[in-house]
Amino acid sequence: RAELPPIEPAPREGRLPLSFAQQRLWFLEQLGGLGGTYHMPMRLRLRGELDRAALVGALDGIVARHEALRTTFAQVDGVPEQRIAPADVGFHLLEHDLAGRTDAEAELRRLMAGEAGAPFDLERGPLIRGRLIRLAADDHVLLLTMHHIISDGWSMGVLTEELSALYAAHREGTEARLPALPVQYADYAAWQRRWVEGEVLQGQAEYWTRTLEGAPELLELPTDHPRPAQKDHAGARLGVELDETLTAGLKALGQRHGTTLFMTVLAGWAAVLGRLSGQDDVVVGTPTANRGRREIEGLIGFFVNTLPLRVDLSGAPTAAELLGRVKERALGAQHHQDIPFEQVVELVDPVRSLSHGPLFQVMFAWQNAPRGSLELPGLALGRVDALDEHGTAKEDLSLSLGEVNGRIVGGVTYATSLFERDTIQRWLGYLRRVLEEMVADEGRPVERLALMPERERVRVVEEWNRTDAEYPRESCVHELFEAQVERTPDAPAVVSAGERLTYAELNARANRLAHHLRALGVGPEVRVALVMARSPEL
Repeated sequence: RAELPPIEPAPREGRLPLSFAQQRLWFLEQLGGLGGTYHMPMRLRLRGELDRAALVGALDGIVARHEALRTTFAQVDGVPEQRIAPADVGFHLLEHDLAGRTDAEAELRRLMAGEAGAPFDLERGPLIRGRLIRLAADDHVLLLTMHHIISDGWSMGVLTEELSALYAAHREGTEARLPALPVQYADYAAWQRRWVEGEVLQGQAEYWTRTLEGAPELLELPTDHPRPAQKDHAGARLGVELDETLTAGLKALGQRHGTTLFMTVLAGWAAVLGRLSGQDDVVVGTPTANRGRREIEGLIGFFVNTLPLRVDLSGAPTAAELLGRVKERALGAQHHQDIPFEQVVELVDPVRSLSHGPLFQVMFAWQNAPRGSLELPGLALGRVDALDEHGTAKEDLSLSLGEVNGRIVGGVTYATSLFERDTIQRWLGYLRRVLEEMVADEGRPVERLALMPERERVRVVEEWNRTDAEYPRESCVHELFEAQVERTPDAPAVVSAGERLTYAELNARANRLAHHLRALGVGPEVRVALVMARSPEL
């Protein structure tokens, strides 16, 4: 049910504001040090007969259709605003010919690295760019890069669909049959600014303030390295795959409890995070497409919103009870998703830190947005592998999954300043084990779901606790102590509240006390009561 008025074209004469999401990203860029954290790359291998003119025409056409791709951000009196270039500005495409070169592969890698790392100038633009690299007459690589401030995951699907249609039309010399766009991104941003303080969004603000009251500021996961004073955004990625049997079991579990695959896996992920951190109050951020209005379904732009989902693990809930809690929280969040995350942060007003994000430090994304099918006539399309596994990490941990051909697949991106690869690999094993345990016995308390495989449990619980050692059984404790005095008389034996006693000093005091007790008639088998504060004297 639409509770807000429709989005309508905004006048272009006056100032065009940024959306709230854009404003936050713009502010982060002003702080600097983000590198390619908010770059959105697309890498394609094009094998076959490439129609270069059709490709250029298609890319130009996409830029002409979407104002967001022609937008830059100027600062006027300290306030950013959108500036939209004319429709005929064209797509910024650099071309490289590596055909016949002996170092073609190395040069391709160098160009890919340069494209991935080259910064965007938000004020001058362009904020979408590309490189066409010719390796042979029938072999090309196309690199497309957008800044997140003008695009999101859904937008990538829109781009691929339109690139397919426009390329085919240019190749055939016809007009592409693309639906007219009723509004542009700048219209959405102006609409959002106009209605964000309205009655509906005020009610949503109250929901988030109530829901996140008292939430923990930091998820204290056991890191491999101390948390740096400022995030460096360096990250790496590991793949995740759950087989058909487990995926089918999770679906059946969800059907019994009315939960989606997203909710079911989120429950397992929250259980793992709670066990690792020792916290029973866990907040996980999740992106939502925020495309609940027909007017903006076909637009390229930065619409995605982030919902902080607070999962309550207290009271030893069973797996079934946890599913119910997660379902309730997820549905409530989705019903109150119109208010921008940036406004939620302002309302909750958590303690700000450069070392971690506000409200949550772990993300969980379920990839079910339309991907778009890219088909370029005459070309066989393939992906180009990234340079290596290293990249950027917006949060401490970001788990991204989706269902493909009956399997749950995806990956986890982690901050390399905090975690080692082996640690994250082990935690992914914990997630798989917990999900298997939930499927096997939904009535078991979450705190008793096994995390470790049997081999690891034996190592940690049994092998690491084998403290048996040879011990001089014929000697008494005081005799062992006196032997230590002989070996290390000057070594510190007791340190307390600034006072320090060596073994020789402690032995001398003990002997004086022993003589005093003997004078009082104390001997073998005589009990002596001790009533003393913790101290060197005790």
